[in-house]
Amino acid sequence: MAERRIMFVFPGQGSQYRGMGSDVAAEFAVARDTYAEASEALGYDIARLSFEDPQGEIGLTRYTQPALLTHSIACLRAFSELAPAAQPVLAAGHSLGEYTALVAAGSLSLAAGLRLVKRRGELMGEYGAGGMLALGLDRAAARAVADRHCCQIASINLPEQTVVGGLDTDLESLAAEMERINPRKRAVRLATEGAFHTYLMVEAARRFRETLDATAFAPPGNGVLSNYTAGLHDPEPGAIRTRLFFQLFNPVDWVGCLGTAMAQGVTHMIEFGGGIGSGEGPADKRPNLESIVRKTLRGAGYEAQYAAAISTATIRDAAAQLSH
Repeated sequence: MAERRIMFVFPGQGSQYRGMGSDVAAEFAVARDTYAEASEALGYDIARLSFEDPQGEIGLTRYTQPALLTHSIACLRAFSELAPAAQPVLAAGHSLGEYTALVAAGSLSLAAGLRLVKRRGELMGEYGAGGMLALGLDRAAARAVADRHCCQIASINLPEQTVVGGLDTDLESLAAEMERINPRKRAVRLATEGAFHTYLMVEAARRFRETLDATAFAPPGNGVLSNYTAGLHDPEPGAIRTRLFFQLFNPVDWVGCLGTAMAQGVTHMIEFGGGIGSGEGPADKRPNLESIVRKTLRGAGYEAQYAAAISTATIRDAAAQLSH
């Protein structure tokens, strides 16, 4: 265990689904306690919203973000009960997942983290405009085409996949250019409530700063990567707040974060929470970030073991893998 350098990974929006967390809460008391703690902090029943989604709200940003953070922490706490010796040297999350990483590292309490992302989600949904397109281009090529259509890079997910955001009319003209000049690399529209991590989030960020400034942060207990800088968060609370503020209207440099993880010598990665795939239940889901992480590592010629802890079965499997 001493030779392992473990990194905890947390997904962002797009990995939510109705029924998320129901299996973990049914089997682990610590997960049930997590949902109760979260519901008290949020002022509504996040367990019912996550497990049943009776009003079809889990896809709304204001609810997606608290639901995913709660699920990720519930999965983490269940895993930690089974594999207490598996302690991380590093944590990282994609967009919203950066907040989960800070909660996991003890920089934020669960209640404070939930109140932050609740407000963040409300503001992003209220003041967000436009949308997002995934392009099969590297960062430089994506910027070149985005600049011609008043769009902006929002996320660098892979060395050859970049997400851009902008107003709907601008995205339409960008997509038309992509179809014309390179139909094999067409633009794919993402299901979001706005152009996250672009200039269209500036007003949301301005309003969010008040909430950030009122929130208590502590130095993280392990390294946490910043989406904004792709480097380690400075442990000083003011610096963490600043980077979270800038994160809202600047690109998520996920490729850069993984580059830092490789430079830190990470040997094992564990993804907590969320899930994607066409199946309806938790057992049918696969981890959101695993594919892009594996592709990036493979492209760099870097080897690290990857495990998911997103359902009862995967939590037990990951704990068994990391316990010996």
